[in-house]
Amino acid sequence: MYDMKTVDISGTEKKECLKPKIDGRETNSKIKNIRNLYTDISDFKKGYQPRINIVKDEKGELVTNCHSISARWRNHFSQLFNVSGVSDVTQAEEIHTAEPLESKPSAFEVAVAIEKLKRHKSTGIDQFPVELFKAGGRTIRYEIHKLIIAVWNKEELHED
Repeated sequence: MYDMKTVDISGTEKKECLKPKIDGRETNSKIKNIRNLYTDISDFKKGYQPRINIVKDEKGELVTNCHSISARWRNHFSQLFNVSGVSDVTQAEEIHTAEPLESKPSAFEVAVAIEKLKRHKSTGIDQFPVELFKAGGRTIRYEIHKLIIAVWNKEELHED
């Protein structure tokens, strides 16, 4: 039985290990997939980068548990964004005007907003990638506009 720290792999084994990665970069270069090519090159140059997930709690102690970290961030932002003295947003004073402050968003505005979205970004809380909205065409734009108008008219946004 070999100790993993003392075992060194030979040059041929390293080449065999790196060959699929190099072939992938060559393929990306040939098909002009520049984004993936630069990502692969950048990852290769950086080498192994360990990921450290540590935050401090209210007492200044380090927290490493995934659930504790999420709870800490939730607590932090709830304290940051909550208005002092108002425990519920519905308790805040409402603004009443004789006419709407803004006109309803048009279908054109929704289409322009979708076109301005950047591809290859992380999904939001809804877990829908931008590529889905862009590839959906007129049908998706129409349904999103309909949803926005429904929320606009009801003046409330449901959790789901």
